[in-house]
Amino acid sequence: MAQFMALAHRNYDRFTEADFTPLLEGEAERARQLYAQGVFRAMWSRKDVPGAFILIEAETQDEAEGAASSLPLVSKGMLDIEFVIAIGPYRGFGPRG
Repeated sequence: MAQFMALAHRNYDRFTEADFTPLLEGEAERARQLYAQGVFRAMWSRKDVPGAFILIEAETQDEAEGAASSLPLVSKGMLDIEFVIAIGPYRGFGPRG
């Protein structure tokens, strides 16, 4: 199992805040499902723009991207995923010598 980070933001070029409001509970429910399944390991709200930073656990990058794409706002083109990147432990925290 590997870990991936996804950076998402709302697509305000094509949608208004009013477009998002009725869909937010469904978005949160899907995120909760993925969390309960152990796919989303953590999720943070962004402070720079409306969106999220998501820690995903999956076998492959394609699987991680598929999980992120299953969010309703992503599938409707309302939430853009800027990147999904593989991450690993920081070597500086490992044992010395």
